[in-house]
Amino acid sequence: MDKTVPPGAAILLDFIRETEVGRSDRASYDVIYANKQGKLKQPLTTMNYGDIVDEQRKWSKNHGSSAAGAYQFMRATLIGLAREIPSIKGTDIFTPELQDRLGYHLLKRRGYEEVVTGKITLVDFARRLAMEWASFPVLADCKGSHRFIKRGQSFYAGDGLNKALVKPEKVEAVLTHVLDVARRPTDAPMKPAPVPPKAEPQKSNGRGFAALIGAALLGLGAWLSSIPCSLFGVFCGG
Repeated sequence: MDKTVPPGAAILLDFIRETEVGRSDRASYDVIYANKQGKLKQPLTTMNYGDIVDEQRKWSKNHGSSAAGAYQFMRATLIGLAREIPSIKGTDIFTPELQDRLGYHLLKRRGYEEVVTGKITLVDFARRLAMEWASFPVLADCKGSHRFIKRGQSFYAGDGLNKALVKPEKVEAVLTHVLDVARRPTDAPMKPAPVPPKAEPQKSNGRGFAALIGAALLGLGAWLSSIPCSLFGVFCGG
């Protein structure tokens, strides 16, 4: 997963990837619709953005859909993303990291930031996801793309092509976990340990050294008085 994708969104993208293409490993980034990637001249993740958009015309005709990559980007979706994100160039290689960033942009387009902040409900966000990824079910009865649909059905039910590939209870559980992670406060940076104050140098009052010399002289005098005078050749008369 690209490092710029926040943790909650990364969990959801992993789930989308596994639901859409049936796998969540690195090979999932090379998948095209109906698992026809073996017919490509080179892996999808080595092709550039512009070439993929051009090739998708053929895939729609030959395979029934232009869906490509880990998040099954439709041709119109890739064209729209290139217009919305100025940094994308036609020469950009369609790497897993680029696909992750594009997938995250789709999440934000469908209300990821709004559901995290509580501006829309989980049920509403799930419906928006189902509008982006046909394999996702809606979590409540609503009007779909082609007819009125019930909880658990694809938003595109009735088109003769799409159906939900995951149970609504599973989607609810995953989205609840995603919101828990996304709303979790980040750990506060550790504060450095306080530095103890430096000890102030002791200031002399001018008397300490004199007292020390005085004590030394007194000790010397006592020692000298204890030595017999004769040792110095001096008469010690009484």
